[in-house]
Amino acid sequence: MKMSLFNSILWLSSENIEILKDSFLPLMRGVLTYTIPLSLLSFFIGLVLAIVTALSRLSGIALLSGAARVYVSIIRGTPLLVQLFIVYFGLGNLGVEFLKFEPFTGALIAFSLNTGAYASETIRASILSVNKGQWEAASSIGMSYMQSLRRVILPQATRVSIPPLSNSFIGLVKETSLASTILVSEMFRKAQEIVATTYTPLLLYIEAAAIYWAICFVLSLIQGGIENKMNRYVNT
Repeated sequence: MKMSLFNSILWLSSENIEILKDSFLPLMRGVLTYTIPLSLLSFFIGLVLAIVTALSRLSGIALLSGAARVYVSIIRGTPLLVQLFIVYFGLGNLGVEFLKFEPFTGALIAFSLNTGAYASETIRASILSVNKGQWEAASSIGMSYMQSLRRVILPQATRVSIPPLSNSFIGLVKETSLASTILVSEMFRKAQEIVATTYTPLLLYIEAAAIYWAICFVLSLIQGGIENKMNRYVNT
């Protein structure tokens, strides 16, 4: 009886190892073809939106500042999952052809809008953290507003914003798992598909979690390296 139980446990362990081996490549395929591209594209587009939004907030032009405030307020005040469903299912249900997005496109739009709103607050705070004397010094040597911003203010604000923006990107990598709800075949969706055939949810979800952790660990190391490199040029 004891030997039979031992053999049963051993067989289950062996079977689980095989499942992990067989599922690793499909999961990594989901990472390389959807998770990473979706994260990078969303962050890049979101960063462009964030810069425009932050500068609009700081512009002093009521219309631009007001529109930026409303955008940030709506995105920050609603769950990302709801935003994802509105973009993919809601807009697609209006009957307008160009608003019917493919799953990847719908996820890209939703994640970009979400990233843009949150990152804009980081960038705005970073710009405001630069001493006002820097603006005055740039102006005193004949620089225009845009020249001062581009040559003096933004380089200093960039160093301040890197840690929070890096954290935002790491968070975005994990949040791409929500794209599985609209059938984007990223890593978590692949895990769900494999679970449907192997009936081993705990095993597969732990494997997916381990891969997410590994990705975020590497990104954290890269973030630390970038911060150390930039801090070399700061007087302490």
